[in-house]
Amino acid sequence: MRYIFVNLPVTDLARARAFYGGLGFSFNEQFSDERTASVVIEENIVVMLLTRDRFADFVPGAVGDPAQATSVLNGLSASSREEVDELLARALASGGKPWQPAQDHGFMYGTSFTDPDGNVWEAIWMDPAAVAG
Repeated sequence: MRYIFVNLPVTDLARARAFYGGLGFSFNEQFSDERTASVVIEENIVVMLLTRDRFADFVPGAVGDPAQATSVLNGLSASSREEVDELLARALASGGKPWQPAQDHGFMYGTSFTDPDGNVWEAIWMDPAAVAG
């Protein structure tokens, strides 16, 4: 089994923890400390929230500011259109901001939002029949 680890720079770790907890995700405290929070999206999908100084330990050069320029789009699948809308509602209620308007292509539906630091997330539902081909 493969895992996906997404590493995101944040300016306020407590605020970021509150946001991702508000989305309904849990935390792995074994891999969290005063500069890092391990957010468990699913068994094999983990988002590592890192204070900007901790994030800098892993990259050469300057740490980009997601509030100033979009450099990555994080897409998360949903099991239904309703789950897409629910995730957006939880994001907005937890301090996130809307990003792009909802897109409805019939077989695919998605919304998007940013976390409080400007990291972009898309919630996407695709009709299983369309995915099967």
